[in-house]
Amino acid sequence: MSTNQLATRITPSAAVIIAIHAFVAWFLCGAIVIVGRQIWSIETTLIIHALGVPVVFVVVSWIYFTYFHFTTPLQTAAIFTLSAILLDVVIVATFVERSFEMFTSFIGTWLPFALMFLTTYLIGTMIQRRAN
Repeated sequence: MSTNQLATRITPSAAVIIAIHAFVAWFLCGAIVIVGRQIWSIETTLIIHALGVPVVFVVVSWIYFTYFHFTTPLQTAAIFTLSAILLDVVIVATFVERSFEMFTSFIGTWLPFALMFLTTYLIGTMIQRRAN
């Protein structure tokens, strides 16, 4: 079955697996911020978070693409990144911070979003090429 055929046949159980991977990656990145705020300044925490995001997404993406691979690298990168944005808007900004100010920070939000997209896409592409 080709990659395009795989990507167009997402079952409900596959959607759950994709969502779980996206949530776990988002949660681990959030944990970096939660712990970091307890031990470092906000500036240091945001730098550590920006450095940690690619590490988290390398691991989660590697697991996803190695064992499941229901979607293409581009689709997965978009799903993972959009899920993180949605979770940040709904949970972090709305309920935790009670402010959308976090979205004004390049290093705090936009750089990590770009890194999670890029990391997921690159890992998926690398694993897909190795499999072919």
